[in-house]
Amino acid sequence: MSAAGDVVVVGAGLAGLACARRLHEAGAAVRVLEASNEVGGRVRTDTLDGFRLDRGFQVLLTAYPETRRTLDYGALGLRAFRPGALVRRAGRFHEMSDPWRRPSRALATLFSGVGTLGDRLRMASFRSDTRRGSLDALYGRPETTSLERLRERGFSEDVIDGFFRPFFGGILLDRSLSASSRMLEFVFRMMAEGDVALPAAGMSAIPQQLESRLPAGTIRFGARVAAIAEGRVTLDSGEAVVASHVVVATEGPEAARLTGRLPAPRSRAVTCVYFAAERAPIAEPILVLDGDGEGPVNNVCFPSQVAPSYAARGATLVSATVLDRRGTGTGTEDAVRDQMASWFGPDARRWRHLRTYHVTHAQPVQDPAALDPVERPVRLGDRLFVCGDHRDTASIHGALLSGRRAAEALLADLRSPGTPPPADA
Repeated sequence: MSAAGDVVVVGAGLAGLACARRLHEAGAAVRVLEASNEVGGRVRTDTLDGFRLDRGFQVLLTAYPETRRTLDYGALGLRAFRPGALVRRAGRFHEMSDPWRRPSRALATLFSGVGTLGDRLRMASFRSDTRRGSLDALYGRPETTSLERLRERGFSEDVIDGFFRPFFGGILLDRSLSASSRMLEFVFRMMAEGDVALPAAGMSAIPQQLESRLPAGTIRFGARVAAIAEGRVTLDSGEAVVASHVVVATEGPEAARLTGRLPAPRSRAVTCVYFAAERAPIAEPILVLDGDGEGPVNNVCFPSQVAPSYAARGATLVSATVLDRRGTGTGTEDAVRDQMASWFGPDARRWRHLRTYHVTHAQPVQDPAALDPVERPVRLGDRLFVCGDHRDTASIHGALLSGRRAAEALLADLRSPGTPPPADA
């Protein structure tokens, strides 16, 4: 189907793999250029001493429409967190379970020390409203910040500070809740309709599954792109790769540099600190939140309680998330261990540090201006396209969907050569 050279996709992250897969399914000749030595972009897993370490705390929301469409959940061996969270506040743990999915814990949540009875009723109403209608209808509602939306709904400052800031702040990487209300409502809907899960082999199993559906040799590793011009991609080595069309599927800052046609998105950073422990201090696979906001840890979990394959035999993996506003430094691991000891007792001081990941561009900023509209254009001009989570919601769903949208727009060109749609398609 290509007029001159193959379609070239720059980047083998989730968006690039989804784009390449759709192009291949449609019969287009496609090559993927990846600067590193493996697929996944920011969704990767390292192995160390029998532990699986995702590069930053990441999860799959199984209700994502695009992952349901794209992935084989059974082959991923998904293991689910228990719905809800434990909130550490004023020296105690308070349970905030999902009473619709765990009705046996409804009373514990009702009388937890976070929020009021009125907040529980507002939570039910908010849950119902976010599930009503299509996603397009949800995205079309009046927009504000997440914090202002919660206040508009009447939630008390107590439950906003004690639950929403650490819970959704951990997902959106911003305890100030300045992210778009569309993102808040989208995530709330996804959590109400499915599980929060980990693949048994780590988050890297997701891009690896996508890679397995491409012909051998489609992806060229160690191929860092220096520049893009019409009909050509130039590598750092100076080699020129001829292309009929180019899809830039890198993270936002790199896409802005390569194309020269996009503003570089502002970034949310995150630090994830991993430890090995002899045993988990809590029995169930649940997320634990800092409801006091005193940090440095915003949330902690024990991935091997969710998926035992995440830890070496007889050991427990600890994953602690530090948001960027807390800063990072040489004392990060000790500060995290001190906080965990105040929560779980002196055993935490004996946890063995495994690795610390600081991800400078963990997510593009998702403030109201950035998500208007939610689905940003994927066509930048004649024969040049772009995809990534900076073109949609900052999520696995958004990355995969933007990749498919870019492929569909490109395929429309191939079917009608000589009459490309406008650049804002």
